[in-house]
Amino acid sequence: MTVVAPTLTLERRLLRDFDLIIALDEVGRGALAGPVAVGAAVMDAAGSRRRVPEGLRDSKLITERRRPQMAERARGWVPASGVGWSSAAEVDEVGIMRALGLAASRAVQAVVEQGVSLERTLVILDGNHDYISRVHPEVLTVRTVVKGDRDCASVSAASVIAKVARDTLMMTLHADHPVYQWERNKGYASLEHRQAIREQGLSPFHRASWAIADAPTLF
Repeated sequence: MTVVAPTLTLERRLLRDFDLIIALDEVGRGALAGPVAVGAAVMDAAGSRRRVPEGLRDSKLITERRRPQMAERARGWVPASGVGWSSAAEVDEVGIMRALGLAASRAVQAVVEQGVSLERTLVILDGNHDYISRVHPEVLTVRTVVKGDRDCASVSAASVIAKVARDTLMMTLHADHPVYQWERNKGYASLEHRQAIREQGLSPFHRASWAIADAPTLF
């Protein structure tokens, strides 16, 4: 199957009406353990005229071995980038959608702290649900884009930046909780992960409010 490379076609069109775009994409929504993360990648008119880095794709379409290098290239390609987080405890407390909104808000704040202005700025959010507007204290203009991580290069950049950051965190957490094999499953519902939960119980990084033991196996 031929994989079509993402482009900046939509971004160029939208930048006729806005000075900046902040592209957002999430990772970790369906995991049993660990935080959800939202990556942010900023695009301006000058950046939209630069060539998209070779091999940039939605993070799910890049091999694990190649993702760190691609994330580094993506960070160097955009004017600013960042990652926002919402912990497993927050997922338990407020639910997954509000937790995503919190993480997205923190991702936006991360690029604001790098000097990005929210005036005349559009937020592109991968998917079909705006989970950021309800929780962000600023007034944002948000546009959801279905398959944005596949089609829009700025969203692809946000996707791989977030994926590498979250995978790195899960491998760090694995050192203190090796029984769950997070270095392999990154907190998702592998057979080994679920079996370890049944035998050892939950760690502080599990989403305790979820029906974890009965979660479907993803790989």
